[in-house]
Order: sequence, then C-alpha cells, then structure tokens
Amino acid sequence: MSDRTTLPTHTLDPERTLSAATGMDAVTLRVGDLDLMSSYYSDALALEPVEERAQGQEVHRVLGRGDTPMIRLTSTPGLPAINPGEAGLFHTAFLFDDAASLAATVYRAAQDDRSRFAGSADHLVSEAFYFTDPEGNGIELYTDRDRSQWSYAADGELQMATEYLDPQAYLRRHLTESTVEAGPALPGKVGHVHLQVGNIDQAREFYVDILGFETTVRSYPGALFASAGGYHHHVAMNTWNSAGAGPRAARLGLGNVAITVPGVDDLEGLRQRLRRGDISFADNTTSITAKDPWGSQVTVSTPGASASDLLQR
Repeated sequence: MSDRTTLPTHTLDPERTLSAATGMDAVTLRVGDLDLMSSYYSDALALEPVEERAQGQEVHRVLGRGDTPMIRLTSTPGLPAINPGEAGLFHTAFLFDDAASLAATVYRAAQDDRSRFAGSADHLVSEAFYFTDPEGNGIELYTDRDRSQWSYAADGELQMATEYLDPQAYLRRHLTESTVEAGPALPGKVGHVHLQVGNIDQAREFYVDILGFETTVRSYPGALFASAGGYHHHVAMNTWNSAGAGPRAARLGLGNVAITVPGVDDLEGLRQRLRRGDISFADNTTSITAKDPWGSQVTVSTPGASASDLLQR
C-alpha cells in the first residue's frame, strides 16, 4: 500500500464523466407496510417526515433531516418480499458529518428492536456500521475520514479494506447525550448507494461508461466502486449474493437511485452517452431516468428538487 496521501489528478471530460460536484439524493424503497417502515426510519435513524402524497392507490412518503430528503417510501403492499439473491439494493449508505453524529445514530438504531445489526468496519476511508431494516433493506451508517488520510496504490487506485471496528469501543469513545438528544437536528444525507448486480463487467459498462462515474476501486473481490470528483464511491456494485442474476422481478425493495448533477451540461452529456449505448430513457429536461441491465431504476437530476419534486418522479 502506498503512503501517498494526495489526491490523484482528475481530468474530467464532460462528454464522458459526471461533474465533480455530483452527489446522491434520496433513495426510493417500495415497502409493504408504510407505517411500520416510516416509524422505523423515524425512530431508529432519527429521520423526520418531510412530505407525503397519494398517487392512485400508492402512498409516497419522504423522510429526512432538516431540508435534506434521505429516503422515499412508496407503499406497494401487493408486491412479494425482497429476494436477497436477486439484483437490487445491497444497502443505502447514510453519511454523517462527524463521529459523534454517527455514534448517536448507531446507538438509536441498535436500541430499536426492529433493527438487525449486520456488523461494523473500518474501510480506511471511512468508518461504518451496518443494519437491516424490518423489510430486509440494507443500511449503512458512516462517516468519512478526511481525504488527506486516504491512500493510493502506485497505479492510482484508492486503497479500501474491511478491517475490524469495535462497535462498543466506538460508542464509548464518541457517544454523547447531547447528540442523542439532538436527533433529527444533526445533518445527514445519502453518501452512496451499494447495489447487487449480476455481472461486474456489465455494471461497469452502465455505471461508468454510460452514467459517467469514474472507477475508484476495481481490485476488491466481486465488487466495483465508482464515483465523481475523486470521492471514494457514490455507487458500488457487487455480485456477492447475486452473481449471474437476470432482470429484477417486481418486488419490494429498491425503487429508484437518485443522483444530482450541477447543471444541464451534465444531463446533455448523459443523453449523448445513453443514445450511443442504445439505452432507452425518460427525459423531462431537468431529470433523466434509465434502468441498468437488471432493471434497477436510476434518475439523474439537476439541483433544486424539493421533497414535492421528488414525489413526482
């Protein structure tokens, strides 16, 4: 491993890559029990209801912190449960500003009987804790290390790992009563989304060659990590449970992955790449929606989307 801690130089081509200012937005989950799932994300993750709308027989509810939407729950009780061996969501990763905010949220999630704790890890670039919600959707709660502490191999690949992180020691070191009480007042956002796919090469073609993310880690077994602007990853794709999976069936779980880009030039570049790749897409001038090879829906939008706008997607 290199001890080099400066970021590699990125030469961005707007016709091929997303802007460095790209970020993630609220993930949409199709849920069977809207009240159960709303109360879980409210109690366990300290997210507050932001807006709700009925669309036909479906009810859509957005929760977040402050004015930042973080999860959109769509009530679809007629769908079958998640199949962990299919393509779809591996986890939604919620990013917090510092260790105290992370510790407070981890504590809340661990205290909720509906949570299933799935582990914790030091990834060198971040510290993370994993849970599963009541309907089987994966959750990551994490905070980043400063980029000056990240390391790169000689070929420029970012160094990430999965090393032991003692959850009890972490809470003892960082948990404070004031941050637990602050709850929804502490900022948070979706930092990245990790997906299950059937094939890594196909995933690279869609998420890197078409969407325009840049590969950051390619050597991790069975996975690919990619980002905009040198972040460790905005999206990750793995085949750990889903190798060889075909198109997704209509099920509960992932409904939409939302990405925000700074301007219309980014959308125009994406339109061109989608056309070159012969991939169909929906376009309303401020957002573009397409599906990956397994049918997982991705929406790329320009800024300014409110919770109300999110509910219209």
